[in-house]
Amino acid sequence: MQEIFKSSIFLRWLTAFFSWVGVMWHRSRIVSWFLSPGRGRALTDNSVFSKLFGKLHGAVCVVFEKLRLNRLFEGSIFKQAFFGCLLPAVLAPFLPTMVVLCLVIVGVFTLFVRFGTDRSLRLFYSPVNKYILLFCAVYLVATLTSVTVSGSLFTGLITVLFALFAIAFDNAVTTKKQADLAVRLIVVAGTAVALYGIYQYIFYNPATAGAWVDSDMFSGITNRVYSTLGNPNVLSEYLLLVMPFAAACVLTGKTWWQRVFFLCCLAVMAVCMIVTFSRGGYLGLILAAVIFIVMLDARFILLGIVALVALYFFLPQTVTERFSSIGNLSDSSTSYRVYIWMGTIAMLKDYWFSGIGPGTNAFNLIYPAYSYNTIAAPHAHNLFLQIMCDSGIVGLILFVAILFSYYRRTFTAFSRTRDKTSRTYLIAAIASVSAFLLQGMTDYAFYNNCVMLLFWIFIGLGAIMARRPEMEEGPLWLKS
Repeated sequence: MQEIFKSSIFLRWLTAFFSWVGVMWHRSRIVSWFLSPGRGRALTDNSVFSKLFGKLHGAVCVVFEKLRLNRLFEGSIFKQAFFGCLLPAVLAPFLPTMVVLCLVIVGVFTLFVRFGTDRSLRLFYSPVNKYILLFCAVYLVATLTSVTVSGSLFTGLITVLFALFAIAFDNAVTTKKQADLAVRLIVVAGTAVALYGIYQYIFYNPATAGAWVDSDMFSGITNRVYSTLGNPNVLSEYLLLVMPFAAACVLTGKTWWQRVFFLCCLAVMAVCMIVTFSRGGYLGLILAAVIFIVMLDARFILLGIVALVALYFFLPQTVTERFSSIGNLSDSSTSYRVYIWMGTIAMLKDYWFSGIGPGTNAFNLIYPAYSYNTIAAPHAHNLFLQIMCDSGIVGLILFVAILFSYYRRTFTAFSRTRDKTSRTYLIAAIASVSAFLLQGMTDYAFYNNCVMLLFWIFIGLGAIMARRPEMEEGPLWLKS
């Protein structure tokens, strides 16, 4: 059957068609410009950021030499920046925010020690870094000019610190072995979170089971799981980041047992995603699957369409009813969000330039005066609207610039490398962030601090995968 399919006229026509589309696509001027690497490292070496960092790096090295810290940290685990920065990436879903913050600080400290004891080290170039730095600067200013500085201080500072960790994580990974281990451990952590979610679904607590369900419209749904993250939608956002990399691990596994293991991990997370009953999560998962399949091989589009149709007949009725209710304003959850968006847009007509400051305290201080139907809300239920509320139009523009730079870097690397593993990981990086952002259109995805940290870590992970083809295989434990 496989040989018949390969030699069929339909497959030949489909292959020829997509080959022609691919050629026309790559010949486009816009696409050629988007996929051009630009001046890259040469431009960065002459930038203000690079010169400032070079002077700061030299000064730190002098301090380490004068205080003999080089000898103190010789052979120390504190010079292993990879393991220091990997800990928060893996453990974030299981720990309280303050513990995760401590791990982030430890990770940054290990990278600081690494740079302070080695003059030859340089920051890895990623175009997205400068936009992250500018975004953090604007967010810091927005925090200090908030309508309630004390109420915005914690949220603003932790947002800045977690966003900067993307740069730290990018620089902590220096070898292919480290990059691959980071992905696999993050996938294993995601599987553990999903397993606990499934456990919740089987042995649920009736006292909290219906907290996120419209019982009038979805009588068949009695339980929505949230695992370690406290909210079903937050759990689905986390799974959207991890699942594409689980799929990548299946395809890049070197042995059959590795492929089977990661396939089981992917299946567990898929089941957990289903029982979150998060419609935004379902949409994000479909987008991630489409991106992954199309970038892997455009000929799989037909297979994907067939699979989507087949899902309608195999999924439980509660899932199909939940999905088909998207956009139905009779659902209290949907109407609730629409009214919040209307109130937030009305508020931004007066605060569009500077925003009102980060955090729920600032939002709750101003939003009630603009709310529709006296609906109270802790945030805008939309990632982009909330960023504009927090930091104004400049913050939103810089966040969009971060995303544009991220996609340009990952797509450029994907189009230029022929390393199969790196290409697969790049597909996962593009799919995961895209799915997360799609769900961010219906929810404030940064409301959970740990998930916000993981988003920035995945931005750093995309930059790592973009330079993975040039990395050495290298050891996990670097020589001091």
